Amino acid sequence: MNTVLVVALICAASVQGQDCSRDTALDVITGPAHSLQECLVQGPVLAASSGFHGEDGAYVKTRCEVKH
Repeated sequence: MNTVLVVALICAASVQGQDCSRDTALDVITGPAHSLQECLVQGPVLAASSGFHGEDGAYVKTRCEVKH
């Protein structure tokens, strides 16, 4: 059974979207999801529930990782 992991990357505005990764993020927040669709919705929700509200010129990039 595959497990879907929601990965919300908080990246500085100075980091281009394609360069925003686990290595370049200011913060990485993860959580489980039941499907890829749920994962895409949950990324911003995870970031918001952690206290991130778009301050300091940062943005959220959501990734979905499937673990086999």
